[in-house]
Amino acid sequence: MIALSLAEIADITGGRPHDIPDHSVRIVGPVVIDSRQVEAGSLFAAFDGEHVDGHDYAGRAVAAGAAAVLAARPVGVPAIVVPDVERALGALARAVVERLGTDVVALTGSAGKTSTKDLIAQVLQAHAPTVWTPGSLNNEIGLPLTALKATEETRHLVLEMGARGIGHIRYLTGLTPPRIGLVLNVGTAHIGEFGGREQIAQAKGELVEALPSEAEGGIAVLNADDPLVRAMSARTKARTVLFGEAGDADVRATGVRMGPGGQPAFTLHTPTGCGEVTLRLYGEHHVSNALAAAAVAHVLGMSVEEIATALSGAGTLSRWRMEVTERADGVTIVNDAYNANPESMRAALRALAAMGGAARANGGRTWAVLGPMAELGDASLAEHDAVGRLAVRLNVSKLVAVGGREASWLQLGAYNEGSWGEESVVVSDAQAAVDLLRSELRPGDVVLVKASRSIGLERVALALLEREGEVAER
Repeated sequence: MIALSLAEIADITGGRPHDIPDHSVRIVGPVVIDSRQVEAGSLFAAFDGEHVDGHDYAGRAVAAGAAAVLAARPVGVPAIVVPDVERALGALARAVVERLGTDVVALTGSAGKTSTKDLIAQVLQAHAPTVWTPGSLNNEIGLPLTALKATEETRHLVLEMGARGIGHIRYLTGLTPPRIGLVLNVGTAHIGEFGGREQIAQAKGELVEALPSEAEGGIAVLNADDPLVRAMSARTKARTVLFGEAGDADVRATGVRMGPGGQPAFTLHTPTGCGEVTLRLYGEHHVSNALAAAAVAHVLGMSVEEIATALSGAGTLSRWRMEVTERADGVTIVNDAYNANPESMRAALRALAAMGGAARANGGRTWAVLGPMAELGDASLAEHDAVGRLAVRLNVSKLVAVGGREASWLQLGAYNEGSWGEESVVVSDAQAAVDLLRSELRPGDVVLVKASRSIGLERVALALLEREGEVAER
């Protein structure tokens, strides 16, 4: 974060200094919400969470080097006391971003947000200093924490924005007003909470509504291949740039092809020329993500040669999202267990099928270890049934459905699509899946693990890789 005095922070947040002997002391370290991450000169934001009250750790944070605490009540150490810590954190983020004048790129979508954000970050970082959302910390707390990492050297600030309902993205854009807004797609993730795809489109479109006008430099980057996203051009005053495989897309792909290991390649077309891209990522769905990243890079002034080179060198920054690891015995584990919705589940299965060509050539099989997709409401049965059917159509060798009724719906779809018999099985939990796989896997097999985050199915992949001690950001 840029250096600010405690007096300045109190003024920005509307807070009252408590137990601060010198108001000119400056915050020169990061803003953190975990006392274990404190560095010298940090500001520790104390949140009263569901399981832990950060105020109880205020003394520990200051002892570790924090210059002060942003708190909802006095804590006996230097603190700026505010009515609402979350709102104060947001106000601080907005003030810092406004002072820096950094180009803010915000993106949202039902699927692929984090993978696309990671691609944008790597492409722009090759161009100029860039700060981006770590993992998927895309909510009212994670977004300002990311923005506060920006410094005077930061040229680009890339922020992922999630939504749990109407108005959420509008609130986030108020914290860090973007100049460039990217909408990837409108799918069925969280459809049980929103009520329908039209409501999801309404929420996602709040991003383009928040953009400045074309005369003020605002740019909406929209998916030409998604009708609900394309239609958002009517909801913004910003200039519209389309990406996709549609013939009228400003940034598009032709000649899409899959390598033997499931990694896509294509010719990238931009208004300034063409370039060849071969992705290191797995699955054809990453072509759309790469085009989105290319469109953002193009409007920020990168050449097509720079973009193609950066995309071809980009990897996975966030854990447990199509994370591919080959074991010493030749078994490949694809850990895509961070989250799941119908669109991302289908994309992962197609990626597994593409990888399966090389696996079968070596005598291997493809395994889909799938768990429930959450927050689908009344669509849950049909969506799980459809995923089970798709596994059969893609000729996946083995389906292991993990969990309760949703697992039975996955298997039912597979059964109704074809006479699988022993080719599909329902197991009760992650440990049962691990036990089954350990007894059945053989060299050359490829194992996809995917489910909604709340299920914790990453434990299967980690156990198979003997990494059970790993945890993910939440």
